[in-house]
Amino acid sequence: MASTSHGVSHLAHGPIHPYINGKTCDSSSSHAFHTIDPSTSTPVALIRPASHADVDTAIEEASVAFPAWSARPAVERARILHKAANLLREKNDELAKLETLDTGKPFSETSTVDVVTGADVVEFFANLVGGAGLNGETTQLREEAYCYTRREALGVCAGIGAWNYPLQIQCWKMAPCLAAGNTMVFKPSEVTPLSSNLVASIFTEAGLPSGVLNIVHGDGPSVGSYLVSHPRIAKVSFTGQVSTGQRIAGQAAGDMKYVTMELGGKSPLLVLPDANIETAVEGAMMANFFSTGQVCTNGTRVFVPRSMQKEFEKTLLAKMKHVRMGAPMDADTNFGPLVSEQHLKKVQRYMKDGVETDKAPVLYDGSKQHQALRHLPADLQKGYWCPPMIFTECTDDMLITREEIFGPVLCILPYADTSPVPAISLPPSQSLTSTSSLPPYLPALLHRANDTSLGLAAGVFTKDINLAHRCAAALQAGILWVNSWGESPAEMSVGGWKGSGVGVENGRKALDHWTRNKSVLVEMGGSVGSVFVEKSSKL
Repeated sequence: MASTSHGVSHLAHGPIHPYINGKTCDSSSSHAFHTIDPSTSTPVALIRPASHADVDTAIEEASVAFPAWSARPAVERARILHKAANLLREKNDELAKLETLDTGKPFSETSTVDVVTGADVVEFFANLVGGAGLNGETTQLREEAYCYTRREALGVCAGIGAWNYPLQIQCWKMAPCLAAGNTMVFKPSEVTPLSSNLVASIFTEAGLPSGVLNIVHGDGPSVGSYLVSHPRIAKVSFTGQVSTGQRIAGQAAGDMKYVTMELGGKSPLLVLPDANIETAVEGAMMANFFSTGQVCTNGTRVFVPRSMQKEFEKTLLAKMKHVRMGAPMDADTNFGPLVSEQHLKKVQRYMKDGVETDKAPVLYDGSKQHQALRHLPADLQKGYWCPPMIFTECTDDMLITREEIFGPVLCILPYADTSPVPAISLPPSQSLTSTSSLPPYLPALLHRANDTSLGLAAGVFTKDINLAHRCAAALQAGILWVNSWGESPAEMSVGGWKGSGVGVENGRKALDHWTRNKSVLVEMGGSVGSVFVEKSSKL
């Protein structure tokens, strides 16, 4: 094993092939591509994508494994998942190093978040199904009849992961899928595929029968599209950008497949005038700079009251010194590169648009501060580094406030909270029940926050918890945080509204999306009520 001078292990990876039927299998495709270390832009592994024949084999093995796995008592499936969760935790650092090498995220992050939250979700669904979480309902209709429901597995399901949280998202899809009795063919993002086979082998080591979980590598157009359209796939669960999710959902709908779509967002973070400034600033930084801004739930539209703006910006600027770029394996590093050269160019275009087209004032430009690339070690300067940027005095019509950037770009949108504000009537979907006792600025602020085609997340910072609840009821998003940002425990269902997705992941509700309902009515009275009886005689 060789390693760089900055501690990220460049493992001696041979070609990475599909993982099918409990083992690595040689790809029958003649193509190959490299996965890249974003911190240095150097290749670290050769990936052999699956051919269509390989995908067919993976689906066939999953189909063969499905009857026995789905018939297995839920408590037995739970025991295997529990063992897998424990193994994930035992291998936390090994997996985290792979995630850091693959995504560029600091080890301080991958070792405390990515693997941990993946294992937590596996454990949660093991507990849920092991504790009768798949039980149906029974209803007494009358003395001689009752009905009950069964929650049955769907069959072979397809999971398609995203590049920002490869291991975590793989676990978020596999855990409820397998717990419910389904089998899965999972395709990781071709940008960050390193950990997927190792995770699958951990589940095999935990006792998962061969064929229940299979991994195929490759890009979306060739491998992903073929997987989604395969007639033996019962459900598709996808995490990624909105346009891709729309295509996949449309493709799956034509075959009446079940879908779960966790897509992008342009989430509002509302700082109310009574908020604690320190807390609000910390929340805004976590909502924009954690994972170098590559988080779908990021609160990139930060609404700040005019009365607080000066102090908010002063506090924010003072805290930017704590954003530390550096070698990903360095314990002090908390800000890594972007995931790829293509993505770096995209984010840089948005930054340029913000300056040149939107004419938004730049409050902070990390490239001119201590995050400048010249401060990085020489072997890192060729990586895909993107210092953070903060725009202020932003308006709702700017490109940088309307489109998802997916990078370290924070936009401050001031709102009037002391001077007269425009009156606005909220539609019924945003009703606050009664607006008579609301601060006069709030209806207009909520309208601005909801003025987007996306609805993944939103947040409110305020000391008035009653008001926070009323804002939460009015905000059009599937995930809400109050005086916090970004925490996503296994117990919390997460999913988007509007163009941000369909269905949820995690929490008890997620299990519903991996099962289908069967209703059974039992008549015990010994006769069937029928209209086809002997004609009654007339008097």
